[in-house]
Amino acid sequence: MRQARRVAWFIVSTVVLCALLGGVYGRQVEATGGSDDGDVKSSLNAFTRVYDIVEKNYADPIDPDQSIYGPQYSTVGAIPGALRTLDPHSNFFDPHTFALMREDQEGKYYGVGMTIRTLPGKMGKLATYVEKPIPDSPAFRAGLRPGDLIEKVNTTPVEGLKVEQVAELLKGPKGSKVHVTVVREGYDEPLGFDIFRDEIAPPSVDVVFMIRPGIAYIRILKFDENTNDELTEALHNLNEKNLQGLILDLRNNPGGVLPEAVEVSDHFLEKDQLIVYHSGRHSPEKRYYATRGEDGNEFPIVVLINRMTASASEIVTGALQDHDRALVIGEPSFGKGLVQNVYQLSENTGLALTTAHYYTPSGRLIQRDYENVSLYDYYYHPELTKPEHAEVRLTDGGREVYGGGGITPDIEVAGPKIPPAQEMLLQHNVFFEFAKYYLGIHKTIPRDFETTDAVLDDFKQFLEKEKIPLDTGTSNINMTANLGFIKENIRVELVKMIYGEPEGNKISLTNDSLVLKALDCMPQAKQLIANAKRYIASQTGR
Repeated sequence: MRQARRVAWFIVSTVVLCALLGGVYGRQVEATGGSDDGDVKSSLNAFTRVYDIVEKNYADPIDPDQSIYGPQYSTVGAIPGALRTLDPHSNFFDPHTFALMREDQEGKYYGVGMTIRTLPGKMGKLATYVEKPIPDSPAFRAGLRPGDLIEKVNTTPVEGLKVEQVAELLKGPKGSKVHVTVVREGYDEPLGFDIFRDEIAPPSVDVVFMIRPGIAYIRILKFDENTNDELTEALHNLNEKNLQGLILDLRNNPGGVLPEAVEVSDHFLEKDQLIVYHSGRHSPEKRYYATRGEDGNEFPIVVLINRMTASASEIVTGALQDHDRALVIGEPSFGKGLVQNVYQLSENTGLALTTAHYYTPSGRLIQRDYENVSLYDYYYHPELTKPEHAEVRLTDGGREVYGGGGITPDIEVAGPKIPPAQEMLLQHNVFFEFAKYYLGIHKTIPRDFETTDAVLDDFKQFLEKEKIPLDTGTSNINMTANLGFIKENIRVELVKMIYGEPEGNKISLTNDSLVLKALDCMPQAKQLIANAKRYIASQTGR
């Protein structure tokens, strides 16, 4: 059973990654001729003969849809299997996954505005929990909290239902009412919430604040059709004309739609600077340029990336790095530089087919090598196929930058190594569970909540109740040695539950090691711009 669950998890998560890392920029429906029609017809005839034999003689009845398309979230049907021989990002989407992909691209839907998940509950039946209400959504305003166990949607009990089934119950027309009954820790009776559905647009720019006087922090989670508008609003609210520096966080950003990556880059580059170009065997080269320009905003920028920074976020990073507009720090990025066109097929299915490769302004290939590597290692161990400076190009200011697979940071900083005791607390989801326990007793917290000694005493009692040992050996939790980590994580989880995830993230980001490094490097980012201007002047004689 464990092995089966691991395989199922890998299939589902890989399909989701394929969709998220797709970098889809458009759709078209057309037929193109092959290089040898005779070979194609011969292969199709062979496939038809094989299928005919299987359909007539296999021991059990054959489901044609599963044979051709594969089971939901699977890559083993005839079409998905054929696409897997091409590259990791060409994909077939059944009606369900195609609808999810379009919803993710559009960045909106109608519902209550919360993510949910299912876990085995009583007698092994699935139980559905609120994972997080989206900030300022109907669910958030109604008072639903992370960890609430959903008992009913209207009059329908949800125990045993799959997460997709519960999600469909929660969705509905704008303005319609849905009654959600939940069980919450610390309350004797179930709680009922009347929620009025609305258009839900999960933010792609989710954390925006002044992290130091004059220095702004912006995190972009993904690139959907609302990202540029959200960034424009964020910069306006930050009074960008008076900024002295910006930290642009693209860590764990899987990408998204190309036009939004171009628009985001356009905020920071000079007019007519090249942002990205792509070309392919049957796809003529197309170049994208900044059309507005930065309006004289020359505040220094530090971009944060890691191994899961991919696709559209690599386009933005590469453009800012090549034009010496930003200093890039962190880990080498994922290396997803294949362009997919989406061909909408019959019955709401879709084919995302790779038609070209992305290149940064200096000519660096973004795509990482995927030959002779398993699909699992490609997605989950990108460091295994990182080339050692396979391509060397020059930025506008004459600096060497490296291509051939992802974006290499200007300053490489490995991800933080978490001590074993802290890792154990995170793996056991201790802070989330304690937050539910604490709020079950105290019901709420003030916005300026701090982890006091009294709160720590409650935390110790909780660990004892959960049989997580304290201070009795090297594998246990030494409260004194991990006090700062424990106090911060308690505060973050409690603030998230009451005031929303972005508010909790602001707390943790102020102590994030890479963010602190970015603040230290802001003078270096400023010098980068000045050096580039001098170099360009020396080359042009101006």
